[in-house]
Amino acid sequence: MRETPTLHFFCGKAGAGKTTVAARVAEQHRAILVSEDIWLTRLYGDEMKTFDDYIRFSRRLRTVVGPLAVDLLKAGHSVVLDFQANTRSGRSWFRSIFEQAGAAHVLHHLDTPDDLCLARIARRNVERPDGSHHLTEEDFMHVSSYFQPIEASEGFNVEVHAA
Repeated sequence: MRETPTLHFFCGKAGAGKTTVAARVAEQHRAILVSEDIWLTRLYGDEMKTFDDYIRFSRRLRTVVGPLAVDLLKAGHSVVLDFQANTRSGRSWFRSIFEQAGAAHVLHHLDTPDDLCLARIARRNVERPDGSHHLTEEDFMHVSSYFQPIEASEGFNVEVHAA
């Protein structure tokens, strides 16, 4: 029996483990996985040099991935979007997808301490898996300054993953 089509998406700081959990969720639910970092790297590669470049290209990518995710959900497929949902405005994009599709949703919150995030980033900087970006501790602090915790009033179905 097939599961109800569900959009899975993620809130957690850089290095929290979003990509690892996304892959596990996609496998568990036999869902289609779309990874922002991999798509951005393959589409824009060397053009992405700054945080502002990431923001610009990420917005552009969402104009393609959003409608694709809606179509996949409407066709009965669960979708795992390995994109960050770290701000209220960012989370509204995910809401628009599952509402347009009339699908269920799960917002996976990765509650990972900063020191563990930084240790994982340091390891990732050496290993350089597909789609990864080199981050310094300063980069981590800058990006983390935009992080907005999920509030109950936002009305999401949240699943917490503790480190």
